[in-house]
Amino acid sequence: MTQALPTTAALVSPDRRLGARDIQTLFLASLGGALEFYDFVVFVFFALPLSHLFFPPNTAPWLAQLQVYGIFAAGYLARPLGGIVMAHFGDRQGRKRMFTLSVFLMALPTLAIGLLPVYASVGLLAPLLLLIMRVVQGVAIGGEVPGAWVFVAEHAPRGRVGFACACLTSGLTVGILIGSLTAAWINHHLTPAEVLAWGWRAPFLLGGVFGFIAVWLRRWLSETPVFAQLRERKALSRELPLRNVLASHGGSVVLSMAVTWMLTAAILVLILMLPSLVQKSFGMAPDVAFLGNSIAAFSLGVGCIAFGWLVDRIGAAWALLLGSVALVAVTYGLFGDLAAGGAHFLPLYALTGFLVGTVAVVPTIMVAAFPAPIRYSGLSFAYNVAYAVFGASTATLIGYLAERAGRMAPAHYVAITAVVSVLAALWLLGNGRGRGELTD
Repeated sequence: MTQALPTTAALVSPDRRLGARDIQTLFLASLGGALEFYDFVVFVFFALPLSHLFFPPNTAPWLAQLQVYGIFAAGYLARPLGGIVMAHFGDRQGRKRMFTLSVFLMALPTLAIGLLPVYASVGLLAPLLLLIMRVVQGVAIGGEVPGAWVFVAEHAPRGRVGFACACLTSGLTVGILIGSLTAAWINHHLTPAEVLAWGWRAPFLLGGVFGFIAVWLRRWLSETPVFAQLRERKALSRELPLRNVLASHGGSVVLSMAVTWMLTAAILVLILMLPSLVQKSFGMAPDVAFLGNSIAAFSLGVGCIAFGWLVDRIGAAWALLLGSVALVAVTYGLFGDLAAGGAHFLPLYALTGFLVGTVAVVPTIMVAAFPAPIRYSGLSFAYNVAYAVFGASTATLIGYLAERAGRMAPAHYVAITAVVSVLAALWLLGNGRGRGELTD
């Protein structure tokens, strides 16, 4: 029997402005998320040296890079496991506990990657160890990102959920910026030989330190008011939260998966993979590619805040609709410019990064799709399964398409996912769920 769920109106903070305590919570959660997300994404910025170091020297360069992207994708395939397990305990025992555990599980393998032996030293054991560390990272991030969104949304006053989720999302993108700046600095100050010899290890060792700092920061956070009241009223889900999700909230799962597809494409293709793509497909110098990526990552953080502000004023569905259409236009503009020689690469990439900030609308839609007692499990299952399917396939697929199907293939892929988001936004508007408010 499905348990009757209490109304969200009784569980969320009342309408008010963000206070000092809210701002502290957003800052600490966002900073911790930035440090952890750096750990997860820095891998892709060093795909080229890793492809040389962790596979046999006679491997074709395109195949070695494809194999590294496959290991990168393994982290996404592992996300559902971490997400499902941590979300179960997050819905039953508290958001804060899982929020702290996830960042600890990320710090350990990141530090270990920086210490791994390479293929020349231990042969096939090298890529195997790299794969294992990447899987552990995936388990950690699978619990971290959905838990972070739920955590800040349940701390936020009504009418400020969009901004709260966007702040957290912006914090996660700062992790991408830190990774991009680190890669840019290393590629600028070290020779290719030095990067291969030892320079590639530095960002992972630094990431391990970042992770332990994030663990320390989260000790200052408190449990969400929503969960505290659920526990006090004995209104926690009495059956397995995920069973409730699958039995009664299939539509919300499909909706969340649909908008997650656009999020994965925008982040992976336009932010994480583009520095490598523009070097291989358009012949751009590494310094320029990573400079552009750093500017785009900064613009992404600003764009997330802007779209979060927009959500609280015009609703999540309208913000998603407008942002998705604009993202398609600027993506084609960027790739068209690259095909013509890249004369306007930096300003166009900055604008693209800003409009990738549309992804900040996605968590608001997802947290609003599920009721409080099963919110963590519902969001985590939908988001992580979708990210595992789309995220794991995107890196390998785009790498292959860029080689075989033409240089504009990545832009076409992003456009397809944006069209899906437009359809999701129209569905929300048609069903009167466009505001993105927490549901009963």
